[in-house]
Amino acid sequence: MKSALPAVLSVASALALGSAQAADLRIYPSFSEVRQPVSSTTTTLSVNLPQDTWESILAGSLDLDGLAFTQAIQKQEPNWLATLEGKTVYLKRGDTTEPVTLVRARDLLVKDAQGRFFNARYEELQFDVLPPVNAQRPTQSVTYTLARPGQGTLGYLTRAVTWQPRYTLKASSAGAQLSALADIRNTTEQPYDVQNTELYAGDVNVQNQQEAAYMMRDVAMAAPAPMATGAAPKIESQGELRGLYRYALTTPFSLPANSVVTLPFLAPKLTTFERYVGLNTYFGTETREGNLSRFYRFKADERLPAGPITVREDGRIVGQTSIGETREGGTVDFTLGEDPDVAYTRTVQTTAQVKDAKGNVTKTTYRVTYAFESSKDRAIRAEVTERIGGRVIIIDNAAPVRNQGAASLKVDIPAKGKISKSFTVVVDNSAN
Repeated sequence: MKSALPAVLSVASALALGSAQAADLRIYPSFSEVRQPVSSTTTTLSVNLPQDTWESILAGSLDLDGLAFTQAIQKQEPNWLATLEGKTVYLKRGDTTEPVTLVRARDLLVKDAQGRFFNARYEELQFDVLPPVNAQRPTQSVTYTLARPGQGTLGYLTRAVTWQPRYTLKASSAGAQLSALADIRNTTEQPYDVQNTELYAGDVNVQNQQEAAYMMRDVAMAAPAPMATGAAPKIESQGELRGLYRYALTTPFSLPANSVVTLPFLAPKLTTFERYVGLNTYFGTETREGNLSRFYRFKADERLPAGPITVREDGRIVGQTSIGETREGGTVDFTLGEDPDVAYTRTVQTTAQVKDAKGNVTKTTYRVTYAFESSKDRAIRAEVTERIGGRVIIIDNAAPVRNQGAASLKVDIPAKGKISKSFTVVVDNSAN
């Protein structure tokens, strides 16, 4: 029997507080599916998690597979200090330490030997036993009433474990190379001993997806976790699954609490690579001038999941941006900002007009000219794209298009030189 808890019991998990738990992870860009073995020798199964781990679980996602149950009760458990209420702890004051009774854990109310009550600070308290990490934080638990003892699997979706590739494009006069790392993030206090791992790339919508993206920012600058000694896991492609791409880790690994584990990911071969300067703009009749922007364009022999990319030229960083999901052999095209060495001036001339019987202009022919000037000591390719709106648009001698067209210019600007290039636009707004 496979049952999902109702909404009131929708955030639960099966882990012992503070200890690393064996788990299989299916990690998506903004959430993960956690699957953990659970067992009980009686008809009661109780499990708990740190509060922050509990809060990261997506509502309605908890499943208990392989164990039939008749009831599940979720509740908040007291923190570790609450178990010491009414017992003796030790209070350090200056150079002296005295026994006191912990009366109330919530606000650390204690009573001394003279019967006086006062509030202490946690840092002033000493204990006969080793306290757990975050001893003042509560935990959440869920208790299942089972039909019979046995073994099963507890699964849930969590915002706390995510992954993202990050790319480095290394370029020089000899060409370019693209490589990628995979960052696997855990934003809670719960560590995992991961047995089997699958990474998924693609567009997957789940409940509370926006909250998941927000949670990822909390550890965006976290330092990578140290890797355990021994053979490091490798990531291998497992092919496509209904529009998603799946990757698997070859060996188990540890995912510590509040950590980022970074692994080598892809090293695709670039089948094409180009640098150019360019401009993406809209049509207008006014004169414009400015600088073109630095662009990069390449194609790879592997599918590329979405992620940030850092570009290095001769070992130096020249910019960072992000790329979207790209199919095998698809074009990746991005800009890294303005290039002050390449300027342009754009002018527009009206060469013809047609008017209707009322004197209204219904059709206009324009000649658009771009004058480029480069101060670079090498020739460089320039590309301009203009988007043009109208009922019917004709660009140079191309076939007419409706509503919106795009004019493209490509020209090689000589070293420390100038060059001009033009195109013709016909905008027909007549009723025909």
